[in-house]
Amino acid sequence: MAASTGAKIKFERINKDDAMLLVVDHQVGLFQLVRDYQPEEFRNNILAHAALGKVFDLPTVLTSSAETGPNGPLPKEIVAMHPNAPLIKRNGEVNAWDNKDFRAAVRATGKKQVIMAGIVTDVCTAFLALSLIEEGYTVYANADASGCQSQRIADDANDRMRAAGVYVLSGFAVVADLMRDWRNTPGAAELLPYFDKYLPGYGYLARGHAAAVDRGTILPGESE
Repeated sequence: MAASTGAKIKFERINKDDAMLLVVDHQVGLFQLVRDYQPEEFRNNILAHAALGKVFDLPTVLTSSAETGPNGPLPKEIVAMHPNAPLIKRNGEVNAWDNKDFRAAVRATGKKQVIMAGIVTDVCTAFLALSLIEEGYTVYANADASGCQSQRIADDANDRMRAAGVYVLSGFAVVADLMRDWRNTPGAAELLPYFDKYLPGYGYLARGHAAAVDRGTILPGESE
């Protein structure tokens, strides 16, 4: 495959008009298996992933696996974000693509680019991503919102997906490619509040700039 042979990998940009968002098994029980992120960071990341659908008006499909057992339900915050989105509750299928209702919901969006993330990276994210590639979709795996039992497992799973043609990238990169230009809509007006909520480093950068413009003064030596 391209990633293992050294062949040039095509840069296929995310087109917000041809993209869908998948939230895969971000369940409160499975959350306990995530060891490659701190719990506070990962909770923020999965909520940020789900919020992409609202900010960019992306068709969104939610799915859970055996949620009446130890896997548990999806976080209530995610369900509340998408009250009208299909929520496919799989009773046994490990790979979401094996569920006919999930396949129908994905196909019904009419989109060919898939932005996705799930728990755990090596199973819920990777199995579905590879199936979607086989079906002819272009797949973008949000690495920030996919978690698993160790960093080594995450690295191996991401390598496997890349070798099959999946684009593995950060949540920030997903947002930047969807937006493309701060002057677009959604653009600065919509994304700066999003970053303030989900990417505090950038949010406080913007706050600092706003404070300097509103009421800041240049200290002696500062402009040097």
